[in-house]
Amino acid sequence: MNNFDPLASAQAALFSLFTCGPLGFATQFFVEPHTAASSAKPDPSRVQIATTAEAAPPEWSMPLIAPPLERRVPPAKNGPQWLSNRFVHAGQTHRFKLYIPSVHQGQPLPMIVMLHGAQQDPDNFAAGTEMNEAAEAYGYIVAYPEQSESANLLRCWHWFRPGDQARESGECSMIAALTREVVAAYNVDPTRVYVAGMSAGGAMAVNLAVTHPDLYAAAAVHSGVAFGVADEAFSALCAMNDGMGKIRLPARSPDGLQHHVVPTIVFHGDADETVHPRNSDQIVAMRALMSGGCGAAPEVSSTYAAETDNGYAYTRHVFHDENGFTAGEQWLVHGLGHAWSGGNSRGTYTDPRGPHATSEMIRFFNQFSLGT
Repeated sequence: MNNFDPLASAQAALFSLFTCGPLGFATQFFVEPHTAASSAKPDPSRVQIATTAEAAPPEWSMPLIAPPLERRVPPAKNGPQWLSNRFVHAGQTHRFKLYIPSVHQGQPLPMIVMLHGAQQDPDNFAAGTEMNEAAEAYGYIVAYPEQSESANLLRCWHWFRPGDQARESGECSMIAALTREVVAAYNVDPTRVYVAGMSAGGAMAVNLAVTHPDLYAAAAVHSGVAFGVADEAFSALCAMNDGMGKIRLPARSPDGLQHHVVPTIVFHGDADETVHPRNSDQIVAMRALMSGGCGAAPEVSSTYAAETDNGYAYTRHVFHDENGFTAGEQWLVHGLGHAWSGGNSRGTYTDPRGPHATSEMIRFFNQFSLGT
């Protein structure tokens, strides 16, 4: 990522306060959008599948810390697909990419919605996380919504704006609508839909888990922040810098959807100078608050793995609910900066050292489905 070049806008004065040090680096995540005017009468949402598919990455073997998962079904002869798609929501067109594994023959498969970070796009994010390779090996469909430069010059999701922290408005509403459209178009198993993200995308994954617990069975957050710790760009920068923002959960809706707490796996590097690792602790604390203080007990198991020749040391905490079932995990990777743990250098913000976050996320997701 290139250093932030102040723009000639009303926000330039604010961002010029942060031109050096970690906080200055973090300003790249918060350029105010140049938003196109919305249609006065929203059009129905729809998915438009590209007529041609791009070449899919080769099959890949996952280096799991946990015991390897078995392949669900043999690969089909037609091969995987990497599709460029469009989605219309509230009168605006949004681009996204879709990975369809070769095992897909119309049968219900689970799906992961992957949310990229600032100055990334679906291709970059897929390459760096190796999520498509994992999806091919274990039978997942993967959707990658794309934040456009017209919405934000640095392609940052607006996780910190109140309108984008609500169930029925903004980017939360758009990504949820896109998720439902893909579920319907590809016969996705609706009980096994998951959301994951990195940095600003991780923060947006938190927003979706909080506002749409009826849609996502589990969430994965890498280098993200908790819900409601900011309501505009300045407070977002402060929360990222010190991890001490105040969690403000939404009011519980009459239908009771927000009483359910989505199981969440959290990854963070303790050398992250862009998003303070205390934000990881806040996500864990947020889940306890959502449970009324009784849903997620203190960790019942903790694992420390020492540094190896090709990886960072890490500490893993596993949280259980009152019935003894896994409710969440927290991975603190020692020495990791603002990068996807175990990622591939083909994408930005990756570090090949440390536990392979993608593998662990899929292992975690496989434990959960809606209604169980």
